[in-house]
Amino acid sequence: MKFTFTEENLKKIEAIRKKYPTSLAAVMPVIYIAQEQNGYISEEVMEEIANVLSIDKVNVLSVVTFYTMYHTKPMGKYHVQVCTNVSCILRGAYEIFDSVKKKLGIDHMQVTEDGKFSLEEVECMGACGGAPMIAINEDYFENLTKEKVEEILDSLK
Repeated sequence: MKFTFTEENLKKIEAIRKKYPTSLAAVMPVIYIAQEQNGYISEEVMEEIANVLSIDKVNVLSVVTFYTMYHTKPMGKYHVQVCTNVSCILRGAYEIFDSVKKKLGIDHMQVTEDGKFSLEEVECMGACGGAPMIAINEDYFENLTKEKVEEILDSLK
């Protein structure tokens, strides 16, 4: 099925384009809009982004595959990201990651059978002062323990 942006998103994209000197410079926020609309960035979505911005598809692909915040396959309704960079590791990130894996029954970049949760181990998310931390969709949770993470996940079920 061919992906097309909604009229509302096309208006957002036009406003974004006006903020940048070139269409190529606007690629990251446009990819984000596409991911919000479609749930992930497929080949068809990349083609449409390239068409809308009048850039080569390879420019879109290079950004999508470089940054971890863009997904090339469907993720769960609640995308759980566990930071495992140095500050978080020193404060128990791997124990939290293992606990989440066990609780959800999935591993890195997997989705639960019901499509409700997906899990990703990520590098630094810029919350080192609140380590260890996780993000669920756009919400950050800091200074965590395994128990606190379980409470957060239970509240989403």
